[in-house]
Amino acid sequence: MAPLPAPEPYELLETIEALDARKVRFERNRIKLPMGVEGSFGIIRHPGASLAVPITDEGQVVVLRQYRFAVQARLLEFPAGTLEEGEDPLESMKRELGEEAGYSAARWDALGPMLPCPGYSDEVIHCFLARDLTALENPPAGDDDEDLEVLHMSPAELDDRLASGEEWLDGKSVTAWFRAKQLLGY
Repeated sequence: MAPLPAPEPYELLETIEALDARKVRFERNRIKLPMGVEGSFGIIRHPGASLAVPITDEGQVVVLRQYRFAVQARLLEFPAGTLEEGEDPLESMKRELGEEAGYSAARWDALGPMLPCPGYSDEVIHCFLARDLTALENPPAGDDDEDLEVLHMSPAELDDRLASGEEWLDGKSVTAWFRAKQLLGY
């Protein structure tokens, strides 16, 4: 992958207010943008996350149908999880793949980072392709609030579901699938 463009930092003039919540921090800051404009902007501070596109030896894509309370719906998405403080993105993803999908992977390829909501959040999601999967006999327990179903689809079936308009689309998963298909030559 080509290197990403260098950041263009803004000048933080004042943090007006902040609220810490589970996994995220909400801030309202007065900042000066690189072009010189000053204003009050809200931002969600996020520790980052990892996501994997798991592919079985038979060519099946492992996908989750997961309930998301913020949108009150079930979405097709890939296994993913929030980074713990100081955690390596790949190590996080290895843990999450076991917890959410019940697999370990012997082969990992980086698909690069992505920014899911850059208009209001600093979250970076590190995307990976996971192959040479092994089903775990005793998968570790996931989070108590996770309500998910593990599905196996062919690449064509997944493309059809994403294109159908009958599923809520999860942007991070669509982006990761696009990048995985490029690497796999689909």
